Amino acid sequence: MTEHYDELETRPAAEREADLFRRLPATVAKAMTGPGWARHLAGVDPGAVSSPAALAALPVLRKSELPARQKADPPFAGFAAEPLSSFGRLYVSPGPIFEPEGTQPDPWRVARALFAAGVRRGDIVLNTFSYHLTPGAFMMDAGARALGCPVIPAGPGQTEQQLDVIAHLRPVAYCGTPDFLKILLDAGEKAGKPAASLRKAFVSGAAFPATLRDELLGRGVAAYQAYAVADVGVVAYETPAREGLVASEDLILEIVRPGTGEPVPDGEVGEVVVTSLNPVHPVIRLALGDLSAVLAGPSPCGRTARRIKGWMGRADQTAKVKGMFVRPEQIAEILRRHPGVGRARLVVSRRNEQDAMTLHVEAANPDPDLAASMEVTLQAVTRLRGDVAVAAPGALPNDGKVIADERPVG
Repeated sequence: MTEHYDELETRPAAEREADLFRRLPATVAKAMTGPGWARHLAGVDPGAVSSPAALAALPVLRKSELPARQKADPPFAGFAAEPLSSFGRLYVSPGPIFEPEGTQPDPWRVARALFAAGVRRGDIVLNTFSYHLTPGAFMMDAGARALGCPVIPAGPGQTEQQLDVIAHLRPVAYCGTPDFLKILLDAGEKAGKPAASLRKAFVSGAAFPATLRDELLGRGVAAYQAYAVADVGVVAYETPAREGLVASEDLILEIVRPGTGEPVPDGEVGEVVVTSLNPVHPVIRLALGDLSAVLAGPSPCGRTARRIKGWMGRADQTAKVKGMFVRPEQIAEILRRHPGVGRARLVVSRRNEQDAMTLHVEAANPDPDLAASMEVTLQAVTRLRGDVAVAAPGALPNDGKVIADERPVG
């Protein structure tokens, strides 16, 4: 059995990076034909955005801002480089966030990820993602058909009817959430209609713990997960190596310090930012609000694209303290004013029945007055008083948290 979808997956990492950044200036130029991108990237010379450092200097666009922007400037707040009539489908996801789909084959880059999950040409695919308004089902549908697989457009729910369809058409592969796959298998066994034809699964949209993965494998289904979003499609996908998720081709993936656009060192947890070189719908430095970290080196499966650990939580850590919002970008501003400081974490707690803040920072050979001077900066930036505690490098957890709200609930 062929192990890789094409030769792009195994090319040297340096060759891939050179190719991506050779194509990036044209992608930025294309994006800036949309008025929203033109405003967002005002003053940027697309031809100069040809290196990781140049890309990192561009502002991020936060996914969390899109609902308000699109409401003020429908339909896409100017973040589409083609007229509405040129797209094949138009979606709305919770938020609401509206997304366009191009007319090219496999516009969400799903076929490659399905192939890594063991799906092959001719496999019948049961697609249980919703076909109603959101793009999830159509992503999988287009990817499976691009791979040469017939698709059963099942959608979610209607378990009994789905079991009848499985018994009649005998699909080999499943697309959907891992939770619904377990529901189907359990219901089939209980009803005496085991879904025995299902042997492969491509899951997304919900947590996929190792315990569930192993349970499914024990029941004859090898399931692999993908990290996919409605804005750009598959960001990264699992391979038979089972060591992290491999970034999609035609996508530049960065991990940045939450609340900023500053890339963090490999291995450090931060927010996922993606740049999609989709020629029809380019996306430049979209901050997804999810946390992850880069894994060192290529995957043991032979794929050489960047790897991430997978979904590690949410980056939006805004906290309300004494009636004032404190945001990760404010902590980043404090660090910018004290360049000798490394990681930082603001802990919000209750002390004497009042909100209290302590900013924990890492610093090697700190100045004796560092804590006092940072307390002044903390108050200047947040308009709130707080303590500063200085620790040695490596003392803070590497979990991407910039603000930890430890106040009791209720």
